[in-house]
Amino acid sequence: MKLYCWPVAPNPTKVLIYLAEKGLELELERVNLVKGEHRSEQFAGLNPRKLLPVLELDDGSHLTESLAIIEYLEELSPEPSMWGATPEQRAQARSLERLADGGVLVPIGHQVHATRSPVGYPPNPAVAEYMRGRMEGPLRVLEAALGRHDFVAGDRPTVADCTLYAGLAFGKFFQIEIDPGFAHVAAWFERFGQRPSALAGRRR
Repeated sequence: MKLYCWPVAPNPTKVLIYLAEKGLELELERVNLVKGEHRSEQFAGLNPRKLLPVLELDDGSHLTESLAIIEYLEELSPEPSMWGATPEQRAQARSLERLADGGVLVPIGHQVHATRSPVGYPPNPAVAEYMRGRMEGPLRVLEAALGRHDFVAGDRPTVADCTLYAGLAFGKFFQIEIDPGFAHVAAWFERFGQRPSALAGRRR
């Protein structure tokens, strides 16, 4: 299998952090988003939407959504689980992962592209402000969760941590900071950033 990715971009980073947490090794191929390599007709053959990441399977087929890629790899290598040991833990982790994705990672992506887009989108301050406001509710839920335990969904890392870290790291790289009042989220971000998986996700 081969993973097409680009460092810093949040959805590829989410998968790279997951791989490192699981101890999985895949062949990696960088697709330079800044140079527009994802817009080529050759890449469109891998993903018609021209988005990353893409997982190329051994039979030549492709998976094109970060969470679908993670779920596929989790099915192949279920231990240790990156969702949790019980149905309740897995449901909670999935709920918080979706919150981290739609409520933090996606709005941060829109803010980056509306302020200092690395791929050339024009500035749009109104969009940036609107997307910043959308983060407040999700961050309050995540703040409460991280006030109760060390990781997003409990006492060990799950996919929810991979998603939240990837989103916040993307924002920090492009100077999109969260409200410092979310102290538990900020402390978790600093702690998780020292994990080998987070360091691997930034280096690859």
